Amino acid sequence: MRSPRVLAGTAIAALLAATAGCADVEGLESEGDLGTVHAPQSLWKSIRPAPPGDGQQPGAAAVVRGLPKATGPSMRGVNALDVVRADITSATAGDGGTGRLVDPRAVQRLALCTQAVDGGPDCPVRPGVLHDLTGDGKEELITALDVDGRVSELRVYAVRDDGAIARVLARRGVLEGVEVAAAHLAVREPTSNPKYVSVSDYVWDPKARSMNLSQLTLDECPALRDVPLSGDGSRCAR
Repeated sequence: MRSPRVLAGTAIAALLAATAGCADVEGLESEGDLGTVHAPQSLWKSIRPAPPGDGQQPGAAAVVRGLPKATGPSMRGVNALDVVRADITSATAGDGGTGRLVDPRAVQRLALCTQAVDGGPDCPVRPGVLHDLTGDGKEELITALDVDGRVSELRVYAVRDDGAIARVLARRGVLEGVEVAAAHLAVREPTSNPKYVSVSDYVWDPKARSMNLSQLTLDECPALRDVPLSGDGSRCAR
């Protein structure tokens, strides 16, 4: 008669064999000490940023001052350069040159634009793109001002019911890519990891009457062996 210890060992071996299916029990290996799980440690708990003052919230929707009302229900036919000029001038005055609402260099960059419809060859304002982002059949204006070879001020403008032109999205960043699909505006930016780019997805919020961040994800860059790293360390190509 087998001892209780032998019977226990046989039962454990049978259990392991059943768990492993067709695998050999002797082939099971321990992964070792996986370490101790620790709760996140909050840093600087007592320090909180001050809330933005009135009109000092970056990206908030606002009527662009200094512009006549649009003659139609959409941004079609509105001069994109005139809108950007008025918006940048107003934002600069609003933040007192602190850079909270717009890069302080933006006004100087706009000085490179001539009175030509497209602003001339040295104008840093990108050609405007018309696209219905609100889903109401009316086109909004998407454009950007390139502050330098890296940073840009992305802007989206819409016509309100009373004809006033409003800025519905303001975003400063490194625009590796800007894409539109249906009512979505996706902004691709490099991260500190050259394998990934961050993708910010903006959609229309009818209550706030602005384009609000809907989703923030990471997109893996394809491995491009024959393409050297760019200045920002990214290998992504769109």
